[in-house]
Amino acid sequence: MNQTLPYILVLYYSRSGGTKNLALQIARGIDKVSGIEPRIRTVPAVDTTTEKTAPLIPQEGALYCSKQDLSSCAGLALGSATRFGNMAAPLKHFIDSTADLWTNQALVGKPACVFTSTHSLHGGQETTLMTMMVPLLHHGMLIQGLPYSEPALNQTQTGGTPYGASHVGSSGAQLSSHERELAVAAGRNIAQLALQLNT
Repeated sequence: MNQTLPYILVLYYSRSGGTKNLALQIARGIDKVSGIEPRIRTVPAVDTTTEKTAPLIPQEGALYCSKQDLSSCAGLALGSATRFGNMAAPLKHFIDSTADLWTNQALVGKPACVFTSTHSLHGGQETTLMTMMVPLLHHGMLIQGLPYSEPALNQTQTGGTPYGASHVGSSGAQLSSHERELAVAAGRNIAQLALQLNT
C-alpha cells in the first residue's frame, strides 16, 4: 500500500462470506482507477458476554477498522450482511462509536456507497442499504448509488440495486457474474467520485 495515495475505505461485516466477496470485488473496482487505492477493513463480532473481547488483530481476513482509518479516508464503501432488513449489530456498534468524528465533521463532503448480502430474495437487501445510508447522511457524506447506465443492473436476476451492490445468497457466498460486475462498478464509481471531489 502506497502511504501517499488517497484511499477508499472498504469497511464490511460478513458472516457467511457473501458480503466479504462483494467487498473484494469493490476493491477490484477501486484498483482500476489510477491515483487511489482500496483499504479493506472489517469489525469484530459483538458478544453479549462482556468479559470476552476480540483480539486486536483478527486471526484471518481483513484487519479491524480504526476510527483513524475512517476519518482519513477519501471515501467509504460500507457493507453488511442483512439482519432483519438492517445492518448487522457489529457494524452498527462501530458506527455508533463515531460520534467524535461527527462532532469534528471529519466525514463531511466525502463520498460513500453501501453494499449488502442476504440469504433470500426477500431478505431485506434494499431496506438494509437504505438504512445503512442514514448514519452516513448524518455524518454529511455524499451517497453514490448504482445508476441504470450499468448494463448489469438491467440484466441481473440475483443481487444488484440502484441503492448499491448486493448479493442474494440462496446458493451460498458465490457471487453471480452480474453481482461481481456491479460490485466492481460500485468500486470504480466511488473511486472516481472521490478523486473528482479532491481535485
